[in-house]
Amino acid sequence: MSQNEAPIIVGLDIGTTKIAAIAGRKNEHGKLEILGFGKANSTGVKHGQVLNIDQTIKAIHQALQNCYDSNPDLEINEVYVGIAGHHIKSLQTRGDIVRQDPENEIQRWEIDQLVENQKKTFIPAGDQIIDVIPQEFYVDNIPGIKDPVGYNGVKVGANFHIITGDRNAIKNINRAVDRSGLKTKDLVLQPLASASAVMSEIDMEAGVAILDIGGGTSDLAVFYEGVLKQTAVIPFGGENITNDIRMGLGVLKQQAEAMKIQFGSALANEAKANAFITIPGLKGMPAKEISVKNLAQIIQARMNEILDFVAYHLKQVGLDSRALNGGIILTGGGSQLKHLIQLTEYVTGLNARIGFPNEHLAPNHIEELKKPMYATCLGLILKGYNDYEHKNKQFTETFKQVVVPKTLTVEKTVEEKTEETKVAATSVDVKVRANKMKFWDKFKDNLIDLFKEEEDQVIK
Repeated sequence: MSQNEAPIIVGLDIGTTKIAAIAGRKNEHGKLEILGFGKANSTGVKHGQVLNIDQTIKAIHQALQNCYDSNPDLEINEVYVGIAGHHIKSLQTRGDIVRQDPENEIQRWEIDQLVENQKKTFIPAGDQIIDVIPQEFYVDNIPGIKDPVGYNGVKVGANFHIITGDRNAIKNINRAVDRSGLKTKDLVLQPLASASAVMSEIDMEAGVAILDIGGGTSDLAVFYEGVLKQTAVIPFGGENITNDIRMGLGVLKQQAEAMKIQFGSALANEAKANAFITIPGLKGMPAKEISVKNLAQIIQARMNEILDFVAYHLKQVGLDSRALNGGIILTGGGSQLKHLIQLTEYVTGLNARIGFPNEHLAPNHIEELKKPMYATCLGLILKGYNDYEHKNKQFTETFKQVVVPKTLTVEKTVEEKTEETKVAATSVDVKVRANKMKFWDKFKDNLIDLFKEEEDQVIK
């Protein structure tokens, strides 16, 4: 896919602690090239929900301005927006349609109709359907079909995972985006966005749980045999840990956050019993000594609570440690806590690792974007490309040419340059050999023609 043929997709992650705006475009290798990047502190969002619209708009404007500063050629009109919060719920449904023309193969429009029908599913008053995700299809009596287009049958149906949210919470997000001068292209559940950024096809087949530990919430998505089995929003995140430290140790919020990042550990047993942090006293009061072990005990208690929720949701869908061969992928800003992998493995009995959104990024992106905290925002861009490639939504036919700014790229290492030189030299060598082969083939053909002519003359 060349640059002129690919749209620029913008992800807007409205989080509890930060708002990030990233503009990206896929290059000819199918990797994301970052064309703009901006972030701002978030003040109007609590536990993933937009509560103060004016403060949220200011933060969105600041993130957008920083994005424009990184690349003045950008024009941002439509955005893919992440949604989370403890108002998010999910339910499983099953639906089918009897086909009007069973003689012909199943068409794509019939599947679209089947999905559209599920949007009429009864849900509690005050809620709204955010997304309808087919899990697996069946045609007549044949179950477990990934894509039924091209099959033949009288009846086609599917099991569905339906995600719902509070109508007012959704309105607040849309209002904040609209009043920021933008249009919401689509609302995407944050754990699904994060999953697309850090997960591969192999992970999906093996069975994997994605835990995105954000500022206000921790979001869970569980995949098994290539199918989304469960989504959940756990109402605790990094902010809760910071507040626990603030209350438990009697320090300021900024001090609690700094201690968590610099000295925090998710395992109290790994913290040194004789290590202390000195906090300056307020307005002439004496300095305070904080035990590193006490700090770790507070962090572990809250992380245990989050991981107990994960274990509960896995049990709900019957996926224990033997079923999920891919284990748990930890992502989001909170995943960078020391010893969190060990605690996760201990509580859940599953292998764990940190999920970085590097796999889908072009190789020369800046270090900042490698952090797990940007997985959701980059996943929103990938969701946009999925819509574009499957023609799920309308996109303009002509796409503006925007160059990747130098501020968002890093100089290639000596090893990368050497490798590129080797590849270039190899390709030149191949071309030279090809030209030599062409020359010898021509020479051989001429010789054969010459002998043919002589044979003809002898026969005559």
